Amino acid sequence: MAAKIFIDGKAGTTGLRIYERLAQRQDIELITLSDELRKDPVAKSQAINSSDITFLCLPDAAAIESVALVENENTKIIDTSTAHRTSPDWAYGFPELGEEFLEKIRSSKRVAVPGCHASGFVSLVQPLVKNGIIPADLGITCHSVTGYSGGGKNMIARYEADGRAVELDAPRQYGLTQMHKHLPEMTAVTGLAQKPVFCPIVSDYYSGMCVTVPLFAKDLANGATVQDIKDIYAKTYNSPIVSYCGEIGEEGFICANALSGKDCMNIYVQGNEDRILLISRFDNLGKGASGAAVECMNIMLGIDEKTGLDL
Repeated sequence: MAAKIFIDGKAGTTGLRIYERLAQRQDIELITLSDELRKDPVAKSQAINSSDITFLCLPDAAAIESVALVENENTKIIDTSTAHRTSPDWAYGFPELGEEFLEKIRSSKRVAVPGCHASGFVSLVQPLVKNGIIPADLGITCHSVTGYSGGGKNMIARYEADGRAVELDAPRQYGLTQMHKHLPEMTAVTGLAQKPVFCPIVSDYYSGMCVTVPLFAKDLANGATVQDIKDIYAKTYNSPIVSYCGEIGEEGFICANALSGKDCMNIYVQGNEDRILLISRFDNLGKGASGAAVECMNIMLGIDEKTGLDL
């Protein structure tokens, strides 16, 4: 029997990508609402409570309102907003971090999909804190380069408009007040004692992301080395979805859009014995959004987590 799936907010960038993926699958029955009814609370409630799984692709406040509409104890929710990512009652949707993350997704009725920047940061830092390679109270810096699709429909329209502003031709750093919405989950999920200094940058290409965390070898704990980091990543990330890779092989560069359109993530360790670069590369619309959401759905349905993903 096909699983009944409702996407609350399928008009947005993430919701539309999820819809396009699921519409091609024979094991999914999509519940849809007309444009006139998609914001009607009665119609939404009926759709949510008749579904096996509902995706929430909404702003935080609207996502919280939709969760409150759930009356069917069998309906499961996958929330792509920021609203529930640090809640202990919700599973954090990054199963590759370990068996405990995978099992909580598998058994939970509430799953929060990680943020795009946070996905890269968490993938790099959480295994190192967990394994005692870096102390939890270490001050960490992170920079992240993303394509403009990460800003949603309004930003996409600005970048793709005729006669656009000249400043859009160059990379633009933002989050300058150090209050980016991904910081709470970046801190909580990794187990860090303090928020990192986070420098996100949006650039003139559609999608793809490259997240970098620099470390000094002298700050590693318990005599750990660069090789220890590589060994932990190789042990942690050995799936088709998230994998530790060796050399980048791009003539001394790393291109942030190399995995555009894909749902996988590649992890690298670069630098030298004194100054280390931890790098996570993926698509902000793939493993950073809709691909991660579909992966979580597959796990919750008890089917191969790679189903419907482009790896």
